[in-house]
Amino acid sequence: MPIDDMLSELAESKATGALKAGRSGTVYLSKGRVCYVECARTPTVEELLTVSGRITSHGVKTARQTTAATADGGDMLVRRGVLSRGELQLCVLGATLDASFFLFGANVPKPRFREGDRHWLGIQWFFDVPGLFRECHRRRARLDRAWPSAELDSRPVVPVRRIRAHHVMLTALQWEILLNADADTTPIELAKRIGRPAYTTLLAVREMAAAGLLETPAAAPEPPPPEKRLELPKRVAGSAPRPEPPNGNGRRAQSSFPEISGDPSDVNLLIRLRNALEAFQ
Repeated sequence: MPIDDMLSELAESKATGALKAGRSGTVYLSKGRVCYVECARTPTVEELLTVSGRITSHGVKTARQTTAATADGGDMLVRRGVLSRGELQLCVLGATLDASFFLFGANVPKPRFREGDRHWLGIQWFFDVPGLFRECHRRRARLDRAWPSAELDSRPVVPVRRIRAHHVMLTALQWEILLNADADTTPIELAKRIGRPAYTTLLAVREMAAAGLLETPAAAPEPPPPEKRLELPKRVAGSAPRPEPPNGNGRRAQSSFPEISGDPSDVNLLIRLRNALEAFQ
């Protein structure tokens, strides 16, 4: 059953609890609205916070164990000054949108809903289910505009050895991706390694591929056009070319083709034109 259908039914019934999509992920709801989403393919809030250095792995484990029964771990972190309220909410927002993009639309064999289950961080943000669906469609369209093929999403990120342009402008995320690319790691794996959302990493990879900065799957060569046999025109009696008559000075008429010059200024001009054309490529 598609998880989207079951999620829509839970939203209409104002359900509160956790929708388990097997090992793929979990959707947490409160009165029919989504408050957090986890996906096995994307970094969680805990991973984003620890990789960024905002909190240690031990600190996350301790906070989770302390607030397991009350589900107010986020409030506790804010009270202790580990995070500000805005930082926590922004992190939950990004992780939820990221996980929703990869989890929604998947066919789950036996999705299960556990009523009353809550995430240990508590409720930090609310999302309407139809709004999340629309955001996922918008993100998919943006990915396709950047690079209209999903082949790069599952291939290792491999920077090209030589670029054709003289100057390249990169975003901070694109720079991180190039620094951490090892020709073995996929964009999703890179996102977890550097502590960045998976979707924005995918988008950056597709944009760099479109700019010619990454190796891309080679397109199948087009078959060569069939050779055409050139037929010479038949010779007609009296159609042989006649020599041009001389002009009044006793010389033959000058050819209409330009004379070939070995002037160095002409050669330098051609070299400057070639350099200018290469600069525009």
